[in-house]
Amino acid sequence: MAISLSVVLLLAIILVVLLRGGSIKPGPAIVAVLFGFFLASTGMADDIQRFLNSIAETINSIQF
Repeated sequence: MAISLSVVLLLAIILVVLLRGGSIKPGPAIVAVLFGFFLASTGMADDIQRFLNSIAETINSIQF
């Protein structure tokens, strides 16, 4: 849960920076948000969540 909230917050910050910087217009940003929202309700949501969890675990296991 904490990882998914962190990812959502990070993506929201990136989206705001892109909107303010003019790299992405509000129309495509809304389409991207709606795509993510509807993608979360499909059968692919579990696979995407497992993939993101494995990436987070891999990053967490890296020793500096």
